[in-house]
Amino acid sequence: MLNNTVIVGRIVRDLELHETENGNKVSEITLAVPRNYKNMDGQYDTDYIPCKLWKGVAETTAEYCKKGDLVAIKGRLQSRSYETEDTKYNIIELIAERVSFLSTKKADE
Repeated sequence: MLNNTVIVGRIVRDLELHETENGNKVSEITLAVPRNYKNMDGQYDTDYIPCKLWKGVAETTAEYCKKGDLVAIKGRLQSRSYETEDTKYNIIELIAERVSFLSTKKADE
């Protein structure tokens, strides 16, 4: 069986790097990925894909990327669930194995 995914999109907000209790670095980001077809109103819809980055991938991405940057993420889809008093939620997120930076910095930065 195979669980491999590659997405290309823009980072929705600046990255925040966190440390777990056992010392691992982690960052959760959301990528805005426009669909390749127009809706009934003639507009392109956008999907917002949650991604989780661990350890070195998280540290490097937090150091070099910011809101609006274009990146490609290769990884695997993973599901998790949690419950509140009223509802059970199922979440699917992309666990990053590799992040490629596709934006270039401007000359004055």
